Formats: sequence, C-alpha cells, structure tokens
Amino acid sequence: MAVWRELRRLGAVALQQGTWAVPDGEPFEAGFAQVMEEIKTAGGQPVVLAIAEEQASAAQLEALFTAQREAEWVEFLSDCGKYEAELAGEIAKGKLTLAELDEEEQSLDRLRRWYRTIRARDLFGAPSGDAAERRLKECTEALEDFAERVYQARERP
Repeated sequence: MAVWRELRRLGAVALQQGTWAVPDGEPFEAGFAQVMEEIKTAGGQPVVLAIAEEQASAAQLEALFTAQREAEWVEFLSDCGKYEAELAGEIAKGKLTLAELDEEEQSLDRLRRWYRTIRARDLFGAPSGDAAERRLKECTEALEDFAERVYQARERP
C-alpha cells in the first residue's frame, strides 16, 4: 500500500495492476528511488523498463500521462469554483468573521499546495494547466475581497 501511495503522490500512471509509468526527469527521481527501496525492503523485486523517446510507445505514455494531469487540472478547476462559491455564500450570509477568514485562508493554502503539486508533475503541459493558474489567481483575488469585507465589518459599530 505504501508503494501505491507513493506512486500516486508522484503522479505515476497506472497501466495495469502492478505496472506503472513514470516519466524520466528530476521531479520524479527521488520519489522513484524511494519506491524502489520500499519494494526491496518488503522483499519484492522491482523491474524497471525504459522506453526510448523515439519509440511510438513513448508517445502513448506521454499521452496517458498528460491525460492524467488533465484530469487532475479539471478537478482542481472544479475545486476553485467550489471555493469561490463558498466565499460568495459566506458574504451572502453576512458571516464576515476573523474565524471564517482564517478558515478560507487555509482553504486557499490547500489549493495553492495542490496547484504546485500538479504543476510539478505536468511535464508535458496538459491543456488546462494555464486555466488553472488563472483560476488560482482569481481565487486569491476573491479571498482578498472577502478579507476586505471582514475588516470593514469589524470597523462598523
């Protein structure tokens, strides 16, 4: 299970049960080395196959990898929409408290961490990556607006 979790964290693509694909490159080397060590520690024997970039299967793996990143970006974009809806709901309810602001800042920090994680794994430039960057900026601006409203509400008698 630890190996599965680490491969998922790396952004590896599951090809079939027990077979995963990871692109070559620095963002993956340390995590991949850790996976190899975990397999050996558990008594397993990892088999690593390298695919030359000239081979047609390399293009297929790149397409699979990009599709997985695209799915992550789409989910990220959905969460950005949920985040902005949450802020709008709190404004509509008049829930303009420092505690709520702190909670919303933590939610934005989570989105930022998630964005950095996906961006680091998106070696081939999935289509929604640029939209995700714009949406994260919009979420940041929405939080700034919410914070201003919270501070204004605190100043009112």
